Amino acid sequence: MKKHLAIVCPTGNFGGMELDSIKLAKKLHPYCNIVFITKKDGFLDKNFNSYILKEASVNLETFEKNSFLFFKTILDFKRIITNYNIQNIIYFGTSKLKLMYCAIYGTDINLIVRHGTTRAKPKNSLFHKIIYSRVNNHIAISEHLLENVKKTFPIGNKTKSTLIYPSIKIFTYEKKKNEKLNILHVGRIVKGKGQVDAIKACDILIKNDIDFEFFIVGGYEDGYEEEFANFYKEIEYKDKIKFIGFTNEVDKYFVKADIFLFPSYGEGFGNAFIESIAYGCKAISYENTTFIEFKNLGFEFAIVENKNIEQLKIALLNTAKGLVEVDLNKNINLLKNNFLEKIEIQKYLDVLVW
Repeated sequence: MKKHLAIVCPTGNFGGMELDSIKLAKKLHPYCNIVFITKKDGFLDKNFNSYILKEASVNLETFEKNSFLFFKTILDFKRIITNYNIQNIIYFGTSKLKLMYCAIYGTDINLIVRHGTTRAKPKNSLFHKIIYSRVNNHIAISEHLLENVKKTFPIGNKTKSTLIYPSIKIFTYEKKKNEKLNILHVGRIVKGKGQVDAIKACDILIKNDIDFEFFIVGGYEDGYEEEFANFYKEIEYKDKIKFIGFTNEVDKYFVKADIFLFPSYGEGFGNAFIESIAYGCKAISYENTTFIEFKNLGFEFAIVENKNIEQLKIALLNTAKGLVEVDLNKNINLLKNNFLEKIEIQKYLDVLVW
């Protein structure tokens, strides 16, 4: 008998968390009867059929959310949970969690919160202690994030905390030599993803007469486009920078890339970064959060002092000149040992209840 599971992604935007929620639904649907709940008219609602195959047994339900529809949202949650006889909920992030708390109050539904973002401020108020006392299991997608969850969120006596790495597919690809050095960054265009630092670092390639193209894949986060434009208008090598925007064909950019330049200020896991390694790219990052963890696991890539653009420039130049040796076969074997899909699926099934 299949388990009855709701996967909730309450945001209307599109980024790593939203993509991960869709991926998890696709991975678990052979084992569970799944209803996917998201914000009405948000990105996932509008594009659901583009990501979920018709043969996958995943139903879509939506809720309306604004300050005037607080109680309606709770009723929407209760209706969906009742109609689908939900036994388990995997809730992505913590946004609107108070509404889900109200919706399942008095039930024995297994509530699992899946964390993908590092939190700075502890949630130690009485209000948060009440809300998070209802959580049965906190899922973290990296070791550093697991420690962050334990420090930041109230953990009840019966609440568990579990590490489940996202799985990464090992791709069959053919790397062809590019006429120009091909550099790639994948992620929402927002201050914390480091696109500004990456573009600044490319200045050293100009000064060393190294021809290149820098592809930036991802859309702007709301409210950041003007700030980014003010920076970018001062860049003199705009002809080298190619803004792709959001695309479902990111694979073709990974296949062509020589270098994955990703000076993020911090990641919960860093899907794009580890996928670049799966595609045989030479990757460069700052020394923080999950990148330290990847180094400790044995992955080979260039890592420099956090937010040190001068060191970033040197790493980029050395990599461009072929002075940085990377054992790609070792990286692939580490991916297979740590991020297999069957391991991820089994760990999620283990935290569900019948």
